[in-house]
Amino acid sequence: MKQVVVSRPGGPDVLTFREAPHPQPRYGEVVVRVAAVGLNRADILQRRGYYPAPPGIDPDVLGLEFAGVIERVGEGVSGLSIGTGVMGIVPGGAYSEEIAVCAADILRCPRSSSLIEAAAIPEAFITAYDALVLQAGIRSGDRVLVHAAASGVGVAATQLAKAVGATVFGTTRSLPKMARLKEFGVDVPLLATERWDCQLLENTSGQGVDVILDLVGGDYVGNDLRVIANCGRIVIVGLLAGTAASVHLGTLLSKRVTMIGTVMRSRPSWERAKLAQDVQKHLIPLFETGAVRPVVDRVFRMDAVADAHRVMENNELVGCAVLVWN
Repeated sequence: MKQVVVSRPGGPDVLTFREAPHPQPRYGEVVVRVAAVGLNRADILQRRGYYPAPPGIDPDVLGLEFAGVIERVGEGVSGLSIGTGVMGIVPGGAYSEEIAVCAADILRCPRSSSLIEAAAIPEAFITAYDALVLQAGIRSGDRVLVHAAASGVGVAATQLAKAVGATVFGTTRSLPKMARLKEFGVDVPLLATERWDCQLLENTSGQGVDVILDLVGGDYVGNDLRVIANCGRIVIVGLLAGTAASVHLGTLLSKRVTMIGTVMRSRPSWERAKLAQDVQKHLIPLFETGAVRPVVDRVFRMDAVADAHRVMENNELVGCAVLVWN
């Protein structure tokens, strides 16, 4: 089978193909023939050498999410059979024609979604669901701020917040993207290059927001504290603006703010399995009812993977890009 690998840290041109043995399922695993792979910012960082794979994961093969059809079933697996359409998050290796995954970690694809659409669901929607629903505990009537609202996770988070009954504020650094944010449920788009914190406080009569999903980090965190309401919750998921932030601890204490950091990739298998069960039960039905939907901006053949990486690096996407094998 074919895999896309990183020959050395660098730009998109370091991505090459190699032949690898077909994986065989171990106890509790299934082998999935991958139809489509969601492209993530983490793929870019790993390709550059900034985001190493967890221990035990092949560092040369990128890819954190996939959709495909079960090809082989290992011993100890029940409830899944050959030919079932599935999707999921993996610690790495999704840029492969076939992948062996723990059966407890995967999800059945929504009946309303194609395999290409399903590939845009796992990382974006599970990250957003975990951060907003499980970590921050958003409720109907909350005011929610989503940074990088036009990104894959941002678009997913916006839809989930609206499905719960929240009012959504969303930032973006792009004027063309800002014009599109309302398509996905953002009530108040904010241009991040023009003091988004002042814009937000003006639109909330100085009250701020109850929940912030920060996909950017860096200097944004200081202003997060400025606009968060008393007893608000800030969940930091991404670090696009840097790993260091200046935080006024007096504000953190006086507002009684809960600040949460979270990441999906390094979680142990038991935690991923528990999350998959929760998502299958509570999140997937929202796709069936039309309350949320995957947003696929562009589809690339796997032999154009370098072009897909360039498009993401140029910040051209609204929602997700998907790579397909055929």
